[in-house]
Amino acid sequence: MNVTRENLGELDLCIKIEVAESDYAEKVKKQLKEYQHKATIPGFRKGMAPMGLIQRMYKTAVVADAVQDLLGESLYKYIDDEHLEILGSPLSNDEKTGTIDFANGTDFTFYFDAALAPQVNIDWSKVDAKLCSIKVPAKDIDSQIETLTKRYGKFETPDTIGEGDNIYGKAVELTKEGTEKEGGINVFCSFELSDMKDAEVVALFVGKKAEEKVVFNPAKAFTPSQLEKILRLDTAAAKKFKSDVEFTISGISRITPAEVNEELFERIFPGEDIKSLDKFRKAIAAQIDKANDEQCQILFVNQVRKQLIDHFDAPMPEAFLKRWILSRNEDKNVTAETIEEQWADTYLPSLKWEMVDSALNKIKSIDPTQNEIVDAIKDILRHTDGAPQEGETEQQAEERLEQAARTIAQDRRNVQQIIDKLYVEKTFALFREQLNPEVEKVTAKEFAERCK
Repeated sequence: MNVTRENLGELDLCIKIEVAESDYAEKVKKQLKEYQHKATIPGFRKGMAPMGLIQRMYKTAVVADAVQDLLGESLYKYIDDEHLEILGSPLSNDEKTGTIDFANGTDFTFYFDAALAPQVNIDWSKVDAKLCSIKVPAKDIDSQIETLTKRYGKFETPDTIGEGDNIYGKAVELTKEGTEKEGGINVFCSFELSDMKDAEVVALFVGKKAEEKVVFNPAKAFTPSQLEKILRLDTAAAKKFKSDVEFTISGISRITPAEVNEELFERIFPGEDIKSLDKFRKAIAAQIDKANDEQCQILFVNQVRKQLIDHFDAPMPEAFLKRWILSRNEDKNVTAETIEEQWADTYLPSLKWEMVDSALNKIKSIDPTQNEIVDAIKDILRHTDGAPQEGETEQQAEERLEQAARTIAQDRRNVQQIIDKLYVEKTFALFREQLNPEVEKVTAKEFAERCK
């Protein structure tokens, strides 16, 4: 077996593998012997067919399999031994290799195209990104408390509609004449009366019961963004919608908000010994801050990531990469033409980020480890099933959580969201360490604008 390579450019290379008969002869002989022992051929007792006949029947296929096995082993052993950092995986060069005659040949030569990963040097001085910090106004705390009192409130299904109730039913769009519009809106939906902006429309519903009908104009009662969700319209259609609808009531639900007291404090923040409204508001504010900080980190990571891609100046073996993407894609809609069309906007930025990501991991590992994933799952489980069960010690409870977390983590599809979150956290920590960004206070509205 002889493996050599030819450098075709700065990153492109061709690996040549020469396979001699002596490299695979023993393996072929052994395999044919096994076939002879197992073969059942008319005219011969089992295992007694002549080797010449076995060779005529099976040798070509056995040689082909043996040589292919050797190719894979020797190709990747060569890459490892030579410490080659390649992109993707080698591709067979059929033009150079030509047609291989396993039936009549003994020595074979194969050629594989490959490409080296470029040397990526990250210049942090070219990155300019600020870290946002969202101000939390008192009204946001009030709004969150209102949401929580409803979430922990008393659920009822009254016979008649009252102000603020949630209503379920079917909405049918009407013509100007008051008949059902052909091809118009016809959907089951729900909404809260408290979300309506028109008191006259609210009055149409109050006191009504299930199975009764109400004709009203949704455009007068709701904003276009509310109509998108309620009537399942796209943005443009929601802005243009002006018709009346006939709404047939099918159900009513009512939530009586929970009282803001120590019982509620304990339900929302168990074990934190919150006794006063002031401490409760501070805990809510901290909760909002944490959620906002996570969003700010994501924005910061995305901004830095984009700048690192924009400033990426290492050479890329584009011709090879296009072939490689096409070779591994089973989607028949992905062709050389579609790859070319989407190359600059989709494929190339993604590949550049893979190169940058690899360079970042050399500075400090940002890929979540299995133990980090398990620990994150355990934190989630502690909030749902963390207390020791009857007859169980704290250590046994911890061991149970550990086992459950490791079982869940075995299937990455189940925990991809956790992995993504950990990746962002570790990437953010690395970026903040390298850049020491300026922190800028912004409102929630200003932050939303920056995320567009």
